[in-house]
Amino acid sequence: METRHVGRPVTRNEDPRLLTGRALFVDDVELPGLLHAAFLRSPHGHADILGIDTAAAKARPGVVAVITAEDLGEYWQPGPLLVPPPPIPGMTFRQRCQVPLARGVVRHLGEPVAMVVAESRYVAEDAVGDIVVDYAPKPVVGGLEGAVAPGAPRVHDDLPDNIAAEVVQRKGDYAAARARAAHVVRRRFLYDRGASIPMETRGIVASWDAKADRLTVWDTTQAPVVIRNGLAAMLGLSERQVRVVAPFIGGGFGPKMMMFYPEEVLVPWIALRLERPVKWIEDRLEHFVATTHERSQIHEAEIALDADGRILGVRDDFLMDTGAYNPYGLTVPLNSQCTLLNCYDVPAYESRFRAIYTNRTLVTPYRGAGRQHGIFVMERLLDAAAREIGLDRVEIRRRNLIPPGAFPYRNEVIYQDFAPLTYDSGNYGPILDKALKAIGAEGFAQEKAAARAEGRHLGLGVVCYVEGTGIGPYEGAKVRVQSSGKVTLATGIGTQGQGHFTAFAQVVAEQLGVDVRDVEVTTGDTDQFDWGVGTFASRGAVVAGAASHEAAKAVRAKILKAAAEHFECAEADLEIADGKVAIAGVPEKHVTLGTLARMANPLRGAVKPGTEPGLEATSYFGPEMGATAAGVHAMVIEIDPDTLRLDILRYVVVHDCGTVLNPLILAGQIQGGVAQGIGNAFFEQLAWTEEGQLLNASLADYLIPTALDVPRMELLHTVTPSPLNPLGTKGAGEGGAIPVGALFAQAIEDALDLPARGIEITEIPLSPSRLWEIVHGGD
Repeated sequence: METRHVGRPVTRNEDPRLLTGRALFVDDVELPGLLHAAFLRSPHGHADILGIDTAAAKARPGVVAVITAEDLGEYWQPGPLLVPPPPIPGMTFRQRCQVPLARGVVRHLGEPVAMVVAESRYVAEDAVGDIVVDYAPKPVVGGLEGAVAPGAPRVHDDLPDNIAAEVVQRKGDYAAARARAAHVVRRRFLYDRGASIPMETRGIVASWDAKADRLTVWDTTQAPVVIRNGLAAMLGLSERQVRVVAPFIGGGFGPKMMMFYPEEVLVPWIALRLERPVKWIEDRLEHFVATTHERSQIHEAEIALDADGRILGVRDDFLMDTGAYNPYGLTVPLNSQCTLLNCYDVPAYESRFRAIYTNRTLVTPYRGAGRQHGIFVMERLLDAAAREIGLDRVEIRRRNLIPPGAFPYRNEVIYQDFAPLTYDSGNYGPILDKALKAIGAEGFAQEKAAARAEGRHLGLGVVCYVEGTGIGPYEGAKVRVQSSGKVTLATGIGTQGQGHFTAFAQVVAEQLGVDVRDVEVTTGDTDQFDWGVGTFASRGAVVAGAASHEAAKAVRAKILKAAAEHFECAEADLEIADGKVAIAGVPEKHVTLGTLARMANPLRGAVKPGTEPGLEATSYFGPEMGATAAGVHAMVIEIDPDTLRLDILRYVVVHDCGTVLNPLILAGQIQGGVAQGIGNAFFEQLAWTEEGQLLNASLADYLIPTALDVPRMELLHTVTPSPLNPLGTKGAGEGGAIPVGALFAQAIEDALDLPARGIEITEIPLSPSRLWEIVHGGD
């Protein structure tokens, strides 16, 4: 009998190390002769650099090196374009990538200007204060609409304006759809900036071993193989001379992807030059200005519907703040553009976006990666349309859901993975029904009325979403049975808390008939597995999980072949369980996997021609396109009409991510996503001055939700397996965060009866103070 592992709520293999303090994080790396780096960062949003005086810093005892752009020589060059945009006809794209250290001009607050390396971080920080820079401030490009106004100052003087990209995509004929529409609803939406705020900030340790002629880098990266390849090319080393280790990471969320931040480029370079290990750990203030942000967008959108409330078409025109540089291409705005279509049948769609350079910190994908914005626009348009038509807000959604027989559903626009946006599978009606039942929607009108009679204001929100997941190009995995009977699995992706050590072990254990605890998983070490792309876009379980599955299947085939030869029987007569291979019906006649592994690696004797030593296999998996997950969030809130303080009374998530590998891990992913979504919806907003200064760059001023603000949730699932991978999985890492802004807006409107007062929520993030301004006319 095979042991069933996939789908079981197995507790996490990695947790004992994490809970007992035995997990390795980058800052835990301590090496003999370790030096420490600190960075001088621009105090201006935009300024010319007229001169840099480093003499005092160099003279400080304990300082080993002070580096400016001029000291880098040929190493000073813009970083790579990490994700080229897909070839969309008519697209404009102007690439400007960040440099290791600013030379001649700084373009955002916190841009690094100089690096100090010293015997301790204390000395390095003091020496940073010794450096004198002569700045000539320049006009700052901040607000999006001001950035595209005629005569606006330019972030990059060599460009004619601040437009980094312009993309138009169309599906069907929107003009014709609008002309025959019974209702056209138009709104303007704002979705502002936030920061990722992981528990662990960024960090890097680099050590050059001259005797081994080898560089080892410990990095808080989500893409160790990409960083390895890039550093090798930049430093003139072979890829085999560079080892990148991404150990345990205390939260990634996107900004720790394949970024090639200046610090990632400079610390290995100086370690190689000094032939001493160098460490840099980002402090919290640096995180606010030096680590990439999530995005600000302004949308002008409209929806055309027939008299029955069925969507005829949607038009959207939006601006997106890309910050001072755009190394991540157009991933974020393309996600917004494509995800706006949501889970609805939209016959006609016309969308234009312009990505805009501003004198602010760079924008790259952050959990949800622009999908929040598209969902916010569509869900808010449907709420407004329902009121105009006189339809129930749930009913207008139900009428427009893509029917289950329409899959694979083709949206006819190009997605970030270069492929036409296609929903591989889905069945959205049961998701909505399950959410409505769980939240108590049928009796909510009476519940709300009874509460109002007591002076309490309750509101219900119900929103739908899709999540593009599991994109390529590929991931790989190597599975090996050891002579002890234990199994090893290595894959090239990094891990930042997603439970890879357990979920991947479950996939392998199911094929090989061993206990999950007997599968040792290694992720994020280029010496253990040196090909891969990274952990992002909810792709780990889908792509690396499928590669692990295929590798384990290949090893299983080798096990059965070896055991059949051992017993001189047919493979069909064998079964694998409990780390043994036995003849079916004769359990006492068995051989352990460890014994077979030793037999497959003989130290003496003849070996048959064509025989491969060992019980191991390496497989790669690349999906033809991304798998589309979907879900519904529902929430009941109570809000104080005087203070506008909000409490969440009930929260329900119904999610379809295909085959569930581990419900415990999935629950953690969804709950973590919802927590970040709540922060994005009702707490977290970066506040800037017109001069490009960040006003709330500390956790004393930048509010994040605490455990008291994140409710207990009821998590339910439906399953429509994806046909795109052998496990039938879809990603789940971002779905918890994507629809929460729209959910808050709808629930708040319902609780305070705002539409009846002529007030709508058209912006996110909110807060009690901002909500007060909206409700009481202080806008």
